[in-house]
Amino acid sequence: MECGCMKDSENIYLRCRKDAAKYNERLKSRENAAELLGVSVSSLANYELGVTKVIPPDVIIMMADLYNAPQLKTIYCANECPIGKGAPIATEVKSIEQVTIKLLKSLSPEKIDEIKEQLVDIAEDGVIGDDEKPDLAQIVEYLDYLIKAAGELKLISQKVLGKGRGE
Repeated sequence: MECGCMKDSENIYLRCRKDAAKYNERLKSRENAAELLGVSVSSLANYELGVTKVIPPDVIIMMADLYNAPQLKTIYCANECPIGKGAPIATEVKSIEQVTIKLLKSLSPEKIDEIKEQLVDIAEDGVIGDDEKPDLAQIVEYLDYLIKAAGELKLISQKVLGKGRGE
């Protein structure tokens, strides 16, 4: 599967509109896309040229749905939303092969057993001691990795299943 919208030479919003235009003729022109999004042509141009640094969330949602680019929502959450910044959020539509391998390697029985054992050791006395904090940090890092991988799978499913295609 192609990642979609990830060519380096253009702004993400322009790349995603151009990618969507392959399947929706109306998105080839900025004028038609702006009309479909309910924004002015100049606003869309500013978004696509990077002039407007923070795009309103409702416009991001409409773009993501219309362009079938669910990663626009997560990119916004990871980069613009003060609550989402720093959270383990998937921001790319990767290939199903990459995500599957990442998940399967992470969910090996040995790794799961190791994490379970560490967590039980930490929790059994009801106190997180100073000597247990590094193990807890390692567990949280592992879980963040899983959350991000699950998010990558979710982005694939949204893209492939056409959730919010906007047609």
